[in-house]
Amino acid sequence: MKHPAELDNVQWHTLTHAYGSAEDVPELIKALYQGDEETAGEAIYELYGNIHHQGTVYPASAPAVPFLAHAVHHASGRREELLILLATLADHDPEDIESPHWPGSSPAAVCAELCGVLPGLLPCLADAERVVRRAALRVVAAVAELLPYELRASAIEQIDVLYATDPVPAVRADALVVLNRFGRLLEPLDSPLPEVRLAAAMLAAERSGPPYPAELVEVIAEDGAEPDPGDDDFPWSGTTTRDEPLTRLLTRDPDAGLAVAARWIVAGDLGSRGSWLAQEIARTWRDQEPQVLDLMLAALPHQKDARALVSRLRTMGHWIEHLPEPGAELRDVLHQYAVADDETAEPALLALVRSRDPRALDLVLRRPSAQLLGAVARHFPEAADQLIPVIRRELAAGATGNTGIALVGALAPFGAAARQAQPELVDCLKTRRAAIVAARQIGLNGIRTREITDLLRDASQSTDPSLSAAAAVADYQLTGNVGAALRTLEGLLSARGQTHWYLSCLQPLGSAAAPLLPFIEPLLGAGYEWTRMAAAEAHHWITGSPDRAVPVLVELIGPTPVGLRALKALAATRQVPEELHPTLRSFAFSPLRLLNDSPLSGQDHPDEELRTLARMLIDAD
Repeated sequence: MKHPAELDNVQWHTLTHAYGSAEDVPELIKALYQGDEETAGEAIYELYGNIHHQGTVYPASAPAVPFLAHAVHHASGRREELLILLATLADHDPEDIESPHWPGSSPAAVCAELCGVLPGLLPCLADAERVVRRAALRVVAAVAELLPYELRASAIEQIDVLYATDPVPAVRADALVVLNRFGRLLEPLDSPLPEVRLAAAMLAAERSGPPYPAELVEVIAEDGAEPDPGDDDFPWSGTTTRDEPLTRLLTRDPDAGLAVAARWIVAGDLGSRGSWLAQEIARTWRDQEPQVLDLMLAALPHQKDARALVSRLRTMGHWIEHLPEPGAELRDVLHQYAVADDETAEPALLALVRSRDPRALDLVLRRPSAQLLGAVARHFPEAADQLIPVIRRELAAGATGNTGIALVGALAPFGAAARQAQPELVDCLKTRRAAIVAARQIGLNGIRTREITDLLRDASQSTDPSLSAAAAVADYQLTGNVGAALRTLEGLLSARGQTHWYLSCLQPLGSAAAPLLPFIEPLLGAGYEWTRMAAAEAHHWITGSPDRAVPVLVELIGPTPVGLRALKALAATRQVPEELHPTLRSFAFSPLRLLNDSPLSGQDHPDEELRTLARMLIDAD
């Protein structure tokens, strides 16, 4: 350990952390000694942001360790937070120590420093405060496989005492976990302490792997339903919350996980543990939506506050589209919440819309929002005569930003009927409200007037390149005048930047965009994968030939957003190389979700798109 008086002996200005020079680290460490817990807390927060940042450590991290260890004993309060910071800094995958990159790395340096100061931290295992004992156990666990023999033996001896005698069950359970890290494979499933039984069952399940033995699942279901009330948050290495290891473990075995989630929900869904577990299983595994929605329905009465209730309703709305025919009970419960006069109404109504329940249409018409109008337009396109006037009214009221974009997007499912909103779209273009999507829809509507073409040509000169591209293409769609569009797009493709955005605009031009090929063909070998994908897609649109596009697209295909887009583009070429079949089969038949959902994914879950597209291509071939 090092006293803060020794801080000046370290050349901090030559070291770096997440934000550059580490010259600020000494002042942050000194702040721990000022006798003010608030100041100390702010310093610890800053240290989490610079010497440890989003799971990464830096050259300045290891030199800070001996000073932080000294502060554990001599600074004002917050011992457990400093111990957790030390454990977090030393977080690593034990398999990494065999890596040729480990020697000399920042993680290796941090672990070496922590091993060096650990003898001085071991007395914390006997601290009077349970939070300090628990934090100290995590410090030992962080470097368990790296300790020299004598230090290892000393640590095990003290942890054995905690496991056998500590008055706090949670501490005994933590001690069991650390002993397991040292190779002591104890299995006290018959312990009188539920915390210890739960830890033992989790460790045994980790060793057995899925599918987990029924007796272990029973212990987890029985003893894991209630969160430990003693400490707010004591995550283990490689996790961010104390519940993450259990959720991660159960998510690996969906049958066991859903069985446990059901038991926890019946027991009251304390801390929303059962609900969160079910949600994670739906995110991780395909075809679990019916069971997960049943569990969400059962969990609704147990939610203790509006925030938790809204979260459950949003989950239901997220997955309900995947049910071929949502049941009447489920839809009736959603309707009850949808007609409420509180914050649960909108997420419940969105779920009701996505369940295709006819009652949803009337509710949305009475209580419209951009998100609801977009969803109801998608699921009830036959209601254009009722919905388009409402969309027009909302646009005319001056909707801007994402609201305006969503409202214009809600017109897309209506086809030719969307022309009714032409005056509002023209006003959006004039006032630059949702102008990009308005220009695209104007191009699709096919209504040509002098005012509209003048507006589009003016917009094609915009300093916003996305608007410029959209307006130029829309002008071509209405007038057939390709010259102006080509000049605009040539300028955009010649400039550096997000050229894949502009390439994606070219489909309506088709072969008329052939003069742009000299700008597009070099991009087939671009370093950025999205640019290569868009260039290949555009090349096929323009030439009608798959020869140049297919090799580029095949190389990009994978379970990633750009890989999915490349697969869609490949499907349009009607060329499926034989070597792609094993990949397509893995996409089509994997029980795991290969793509995560995100707000940028669009209307459909990207993993469902990946599976459906892969199956279609397999069947077509």
